[in-house]
Amino acid sequence: MKRPSVGGLLRLLVAAGLTALVFWKSDPAQVWEVASHARAAPLLVAVLLVIVDRTLMAYRWLVLLRPLPHGRRPPLVEIIRVFFVSTFMGTFLPASVGGDAVRAFALAKLDVPAADAVASVFMDRVLGVLSLLLMALASLFIVRSLAANVLVQLSLLVTAAGCLAVALLVFSDGAAAVARRLIAVVPVARGRRVGHALLASVQRYAGHHGALANVLLGSIGVQVLRVVQAYFLGRALGIPTGLGLYFAFIPLILLVMLLPVTINGLGTSQAAFVWFFGQAGVGRPEAFALSVLFVALGIVGNLPGGLLYAWRGISHGRQDAEPADGDRAVGDR
Repeated sequence: MKRPSVGGLLRLLVAAGLTALVFWKSDPAQVWEVASHARAAPLLVAVLLVIVDRTLMAYRWLVLLRPLPHGRRPPLVEIIRVFFVSTFMGTFLPASVGGDAVRAFALAKLDVPAADAVASVFMDRVLGVLSLLLMALASLFIVRSLAANVLVQLSLLVTAAGCLAVALLVFSDGAAAVARRLIAVVPVARGRRVGHALLASVQRYAGHHGALANVLLGSIGVQVLRVVQAYFLGRALGIPTGLGLYFAFIPLILLVMLLPVTINGLGTSQAAFVWFFGQAGVGRPEAFALSVLFVALGIVGNLPGGLLYAWRGISHGRQDAEPADGDRAVGDR
């Protein structure tokens, strides 16, 4: 059994310590009092909305798989099953990209070249982050004072730098040439083959502007749904703030949760909810309870994947097909 890395243990400790600190400062008795009186009707609306956003997320990935040769595309039912199972498994993995790794692995078992499988998941993740960045920048027009916050600036800078790097890699021949030179110095031959195959698969999307725009719009739709989900959770808890304030705060909170300092945004989400909503006069107990419900809602949205996993596991694969040369270039599955 593989031992957890030092970095993973540190992120777990930060997540546990930060959550405990914010919980203690929010007055546990008051948090329980607020949560125990949550209204059922707004909670149900939030649950229905999370089902809609998971469906839209699945659609995004389907669009990104269209560039695959027709004979390489798995059946629609299999693709959807892989998506929901991977989101469920990602709930328990010690990184925000854990579910993405499961998704790429399961897709490769369905006779999709491994490089193409990884590229589709990678582009899905990047476009999702880009949509969040755009929403966060728009939110600063609602509450401009937040632009001076150091944590907000750091989150925006890191996210923008990552999105710019990927854009250059996909659309710039110069950046791709630099990447090839870097790959060429990898000392292991298999590593060089993997790198070149992945680069070719990612660059294939440069010729599919319509699909990328489609997925970006779908990603923005997902972020809007998450804001509205948080609003109904706040309504359930009796938080008397308008929808506009959620559009100002939630994208920025989600950006903070992306920072790789804890496990799956635990701790940072609680601290961010309490700090941001505190700027609008929301009490610590209410904001902490909202943060817990928001994280729990994401887990509820992943539960259908658990049922599919219990039924058939991750993926049966296509046992009757031989791997193509492009698959071997990426390595064994």
